[in-house]
Amino acid sequence: MKVIRAPSLGRAHELVVRYILQSGSFLRTENGEDTIETDEVCLRVETPLAAPMSSPCSRFKESFLDSYAHNLLFGSDAVFEYDYHGRLFDWGCGLCDGEGEVHCDQVRYIVEKLRESPESRRAVGVTWCPPVDGRLGDCPCLQLVQCVVREGRLDMKVVFRSNDMLSAAGANMFALARLQEFVAGEVGVAVGAYTHVSLVPHIYFRRDAADILPFCQEGRAFTPDEMVCRACGGCALARR
Repeated sequence: MKVIRAPSLGRAHELVVRYILQSGSFLRTENGEDTIETDEVCLRVETPLAAPMSSPCSRFKESFLDSYAHNLLFGSDAVFEYDYHGRLFDWGCGLCDGEGEVHCDQVRYIVEKLRESPESRRAVGVTWCPPVDGRLGDCPCLQLVQCVVREGRLDMKVVFRSNDMLSAAGANMFALARLQEFVAGEVGVAVGAYTHVSLVPHIYFRRDAADILPFCQEGRAFTPDEMVCRACGGCALARR
């Protein structure tokens, strides 16, 4: 597993994009989209609320990210096959037990568990719903959120089964760090480190070619794989 340590979420995003574009291998997905992917990566940021929380290279600016984080924390009126707010704050997916529909606020559970037992390793929330997600065309990438309190600080660790590291990861990290801040405030401790594990990190290098140039800066910051450059065609590197 590749471990990337960075002083901020924005810098972590830049470093993981660089790593995948330089070291990845080609894969055409089951949906017929061309990607470049690597083995697992782990991003570790000791100060996730430090600036910049988002990279200036990303197309998603702070106003969008603030809205995205708000929707994760408080929900929205938009209708999706799933959303992370629902999966974390009201897990149930329409399932029923002997008493009716299942509803589980996993974030409240995490908060109460850590208030009761700050040393606990059981403050975990999950998103996957086996009876439902195997049939969805769009199913959760985020799988697990764990919070632990160590030395008076709340660390958050998250696991993604699959992660679009160019277009989605920046927003994912920003919103989850806001969730970490929320949980820490509810528990009454400071915000600690943020650890982001992606089991299959990838980039849609054809679909999102226009988003690559701000990161590589036309080869001035780093040189992507030749296949990526040819697909992008946005600078002289494509003609090498």
